[in-house]
Amino acid sequence: MNPRRRHPHRHWRHRWRHSLRLRLITVFVLLAMAMAAVFLGGMQRAFSTGWREAAQPLVGDYMDRLVAELGTPPDVARAEALVTRLPISIRIEGPVVNWDSHPQRRWRSYGPSRGDWLTRSTADGHRVTFGLGTLPWQREPHGIGWITLALLLALIVIAYAYVRRLLRPLDDIRAGAERFGRGAFDQPIPLRRRDELGDLAQRINTMAHDIQGMLDAKRALLLALSHELRSPLTRARLNAELLPATPEGEAERTALLRDLAEMRDLISDLLESERLASPHAALQREPVDVAALVREVVAEHPEGGRVVLEVADGLPALAADRLRIRLLVRNLLENALRYGGDAPEPPRIALRAAGQGGLALEVRDFGPGVDAEQLEHLTEPFYRTDSARQRATGGVGLGMYLCRLVAEAHGGTLTVRNAQPGLAVSAVLPGA
Repeated sequence: MNPRRRHPHRHWRHRWRHSLRLRLITVFVLLAMAMAAVFLGGMQRAFSTGWREAAQPLVGDYMDRLVAELGTPPDVARAEALVTRLPISIRIEGPVVNWDSHPQRRWRSYGPSRGDWLTRSTADGHRVTFGLGTLPWQREPHGIGWITLALLLALIVIAYAYVRRLLRPLDDIRAGAERFGRGAFDQPIPLRRRDELGDLAQRINTMAHDIQGMLDAKRALLLALSHELRSPLTRARLNAELLPATPEGEAERTALLRDLAEMRDLISDLLESERLASPHAALQREPVDVAALVREVVAEHPEGGRVVLEVADGLPALAADRLRIRLLVRNLLENALRYGGDAPEPPRIALRAAGQGGLALEVRDFGPGVDAEQLEHLTEPFYRTDSARQRATGGVGLGMYLCRLVAEAHGGTLTVRNAQPGLAVSAVLPGA
């Protein structure tokens, strides 16, 4: 069951706390109600104190005139005419006439002073009590009530629309912050108004432009250094290979060649990662038989014979960069063999269709896996788990990062999960 349906009050309470618009509307409505209550209470207090003394003589004189008009004894016909002509109610009690214009109404018992206002006694012993009759707006209470409710709702809707328009730049700022967090600096935050929120959006755009400049400078420096290091590294490797092979220096020569090869791979990975991380990464797309490419990469690896392949039949060709897909498959394969080589079960590579001409590649090992809090960091550059800190087995921490960049450059995704046992890495590559 949907937790929102199970606890709707919690959902709305969370939404109210999270939404600045709803809280502002609530404040406006409560403020309007409080102001109306204070105004009505103050006016009622003013009329009940100051205006009572001023109106009492006028009302008393008017009551005397109405009683005189009814006659002695009171005439019911005249009373009915008064009730029809004026918005009042009349009740007559006495030895001769007993009549009530509104028999269904419960007459309130007023205090002595208030009763002197509305009650008069005639010379023949009759008691005449006056009250309010049916007011004009009470004849159609439902229509006025619905109109009042509709006006209140219309005012709330207008206030909400105005607040929503007033706070619309916050949505633009939030979307812009998400884009900048992903490294997409090509689309700035639109400037809709020239107020505090517009100034905030402008400052965030300036900050994003500065961050983009720093990232571009760092990328250019790293590319330049990596490119310049290739030439002396190539010469050093060539000189090491030309050293005379002697029994005493063979171990040192082998270690030197291994270190030089690791430095070469590191520089190549750095250059490739910077190319793929660039917003203008160029892919040499062509129809690629990914199934045949996976079999080829596995066959070329020295330990590829231990890998179990699960490749579906009839997979479509993928419009992709062949070299980058090869890099993706090779890095995932080496990672599975490195950390799952001693497991009781060999690593597995599964390739299947993913809908709309796409493919899903999963490489799984049966090793110890990693801690749950480390999963989200495995695809970050230069990140290695605690068990992979040794240079002999841990690499430099760019393999998984390059795999993520290759998948994202093709419009796909790369996810890592604990398969229990082992680690499973899934790359989804969409079709054209």
